[in-house]
Amino acid sequence: MKKNKKKEKLIKKEIGEFKEFINRGNVIEMSIGVLMGTSFSKIVTSIVNDVLMPTIGIFMGGLDFTNIVFKIKDAEIKVGSFIQSVVDFLIVAICIFVFIKVLSKLTKKKVEKEETKQEIKKKDEVLLLEEIRDLLKNKDDLN
Repeated sequence: MKKNKKKEKLIKKEIGEFKEFINRGNVIEMSIGVLMGTSFSKIVTSIVNDVLMPTIGIFMGGLDFTNIVFKIKDAEIKVGSFIQSVVDFLIVAICIFVFIKVLSKLTKKKVEKEETKQEIKKKDEVLLLEEIRDLLKNKDDLN
């Protein structure tokens, strides 16, 4: 009986920790990012395989990259598929680079706005201190 209760407590504890883990915002955001990345990857793969590589092949004299294969005895080395995968990767990398640059610029503007607000507050404090100083000087001059 004691073993069953210990197992039940352990299972409840693990389920509680799992719920806490899942309910964190960044886990959900990361999951959404993975799903969006997977979908985006499929789109890029289609663009590379169905549009870009055939267009490049036309300009190279009708070359079909998927058919570029080196045969060594019984093994086939599919160079064309590799080239398509490299182009795939480069397009995704460029898109991520551009996205991060845009995101960086947006967050930089937000930080600059916050710094400007802080500078304005400092100026107000300085003005108040100057007024107090002037009042104290006038008080000393009157005495």
